[in-house]
Order: sequence, then structure tokens, then C-alpha cells
Amino acid sequence: MMTEPALPGEGAEAHAARHGGAEALARALAASRRDTLDTFAAYEKARPDLVVPLRAELNPPLWELGHIGWFQEYWIERNPARADGVRADPDVVRHPPLRAGADALYHSGRVAHDSRWTLPLPDAAATRADLAAQLAQSLRLLERTPDDDDALYFHRLSLMHEDMHHEAALYMAQGLGIAIADPRWQPRPLPEPAAELAFDAGTWTLGCGEGTTARGFVFDNEVGRADVPTAAYRIDAQVARWADVLPFVEAGGYHERRWWSDAGWAWRRTHPAPWPRYLRPKSGASSGASGGWQRLRHGRWAALDPRDAACHLTLHEAEAWCRWAGRRLPTEAEWERAAFTGGAAFGWGAVWEWTASPFTPFSGFTPHPYRDYSALWFDGRPVLRGASFMTQPRMRHPRYRNFFPAHRSDVPAGFRSCAL
Repeated sequence: MMTEPALPGEGAEAHAARHGGAEALARALAASRRDTLDTFAAYEKARPDLVVPLRAELNPPLWELGHIGWFQEYWIERNPARADGVRADPDVVRHPPLRAGADALYHSGRVAHDSRWTLPLPDAAATRADLAAQLAQSLRLLERTPDDDDALYFHRLSLMHEDMHHEAALYMAQGLGIAIADPRWQPRPLPEPAAELAFDAGTWTLGCGEGTTARGFVFDNEVGRADVPTAAYRIDAQVARWADVLPFVEAGGYHERRWWSDAGWAWRRTHPAPWPRYLRPKSGASSGASGGWQRLRHGRWAALDPRDAACHLTLHEAEAWCRWAGRRLPTEAEWERAAFTGGAAFGWGAVWEWTASPFTPFSGFTPHPYRDYSALWFDGRPVLRGASFMTQPRMRHPRYRNFFPAHRSDVPAGFRSCAL
């Protein structure tokens, strides 16, 4: 398949996930499942009872695992309209699930978050058996699925969904102090920053065109069109490192109201420490300026590498740093224009990047059958662009739009800035 050329900045694995045929998709689905199970095994090793605290940013590990397999079965094996792709009726009467009552356990749109801690979930062995059967079903169907975008749509959606949940499992592990040994999911130091990139005034078109269809796989929030005028601007060639962010912290920036928006200051007053999440000054000092900093990773405190991308920052912290530094966050259009036209000089993929743009639909937006994905979240929350060191390479796409509330710091997010 894969007759569509790759976009600038679209890696081979991402292009194969969105445009590859059934054979490539089968390999990707199997690889994604291996990573899901390997990461779940790390949870089992660290917490044999698989009990985690009830927090808004967490899910019970057994629920997460079962939901991944349920989603795949719900949209593929159980979906008699799957061949219709993005035009499929989301409310079609489905075939019964492998596990009786599975919808009442795993349907994320109907099962309230806090109730997931008290559900009668199958144990780990039974859940793994369900996932094996669900994947086998999907692969059998894929063997006789033609290589066209409609027929492959729900297999591709299931792959992307599992990859997203794998990244969530990694950053939930960080929040729980669970060690992840796989070197693929570790941060890597960044080089000294190169000169910022300069762009002339112009108009950048976001989205991949009007209507509900596009070549290959696209998320519904990528469909449509937005012609965005941009003034001339200069943008950082890479994201901010701890070496760039810590001077703001050490100068008392978390104590000074003038750097924070109203929403940011309200968040800051509830944040217990005057520094970012998962950091602390070395030697118990009140500031790390003289003694350095430590970072919590895999449940242990270790010396912070100032070359690492600044990570697990809220939008509020990114905006406060920008005000202190006399900079600003880029808009979504500025970020994408730089990613598409800046070439190798525009480095991205170290952390998710907050932008100054709200998550809104483009002109021509039509929700895809998985109605819970985008349309519920057009509520003013910001767009994040790029990818992180926890993101599957298949998910790293220059058009991908991530979206989280401004206060989230569990997500591996940071920022780059533009000149005022």
C-alpha cells in the first residue's frame, strides 16, 4: 500500500501506521501488544496486588489492560459496520463480547472514572487471556481485509489507541514510582541550543482538508482546514532544557505573582513546592542554586542532568517562565509551520510541547465514529504538539494534536518559546 509520500517530519514508523497495508498493520498491532504486556509486567513486579490510589490522573492497571483489549474487540470484531471506516454508524448493534458484561466494565464513555476502583474486574491472568483472544480475532480479520483506508480504519484506530494507553501507562508509572527499565522510554540529553529559527509573515494552513475522509489514517481533529495568518516570528530550535528553566526557579520565580496568569497563580497556590513536579533541591536546601537539583525517576532520587528537556511542567509554569524570560509560547500554526518547513534544524520529540492555541475544531470538522475522542474536549484546553520520549514512534506525527488541561503535570510535557 503506502503510495502516499511521507510528510516532512513524519518518520517511517508513523507513516507505516497511517498508510501501511494489512501486513504492516498486523506487525504493528503485535508489537504494540508486546509493549503493553511488558509494561504491565513492570506494574505487577512493583505492585503485585495491582492496587493504586484513586487519583484523577490514574486508572487501575487491571482496568487499563482490560480496556485496551475491549476497545479493540468493540470496534473490530464486534462491529458489523467496520468496513465503512469513518462513515460507520457508531451506534450499530454489536455482536456480543467474548466476556459477558464487558461493556459495563470497560466502556470508558459510560463507566465513571472513580467507579473503576470498585468494579469486579477479572484477575491479571484472565485479562491477559482476553487480550490474547481479542488480538487473535483482530489479526484473523485483518488477513482477509482489503488494503483500503475504510477497511483498515478501525484496525489503525485500535493501534493508535493502544499506543496512547501505553504512553499513559509509562507516565502513570512515573507518578507511582514504578521502574521502567526499557531504554526506549528514557529521556536523552539535548545538545546546546542552536540559533532560533526565523520565519517571514505568511499564512499557514492547518488540517488535511475538508470533509471526513483523507488518504491514510487521520484523527478527526486533524480533518478540516484553518488558514492562520502568522506575523514574522522567531522560534526556539529545540525545547527548553532544565538548564534554561532552573534559573527562573532559583530566582524565586514560583514566589513572584507578576510572572503568573490569574489561572496560573491559582494553580501555584495549590502546588505545595516552589519548583516543578518530580524535582527537589539537593541536600535539603531551600533552593538548588548552590547545591544542585535532584529528579525523581523510577521511584528514586538522582542528580538531575541539566541537559535533559524540562518535563512534567504545566501550561502555567511554561507561561510563567516565558513572561520572566521576555518570551512567549508559539501558536499551533507557528509550531506546525516550523515542523514542516524547518527541516532537521527544528528538533522535536523530546517532550510534548504546550502551545498558546486552544483545542478547537477546524472548519469542516465532522466527528469520527469514536465520538468520545475529540468533540467532548473542545472546551478551551490548550493544544500540545510534538511527542515525548515516552511516545511510540508510530504516534510521532507532525500533524498530531494532543490536548490536556492546563494544570496537568503528570504528562511528559515541556515547551519551546518564541521571541516577543
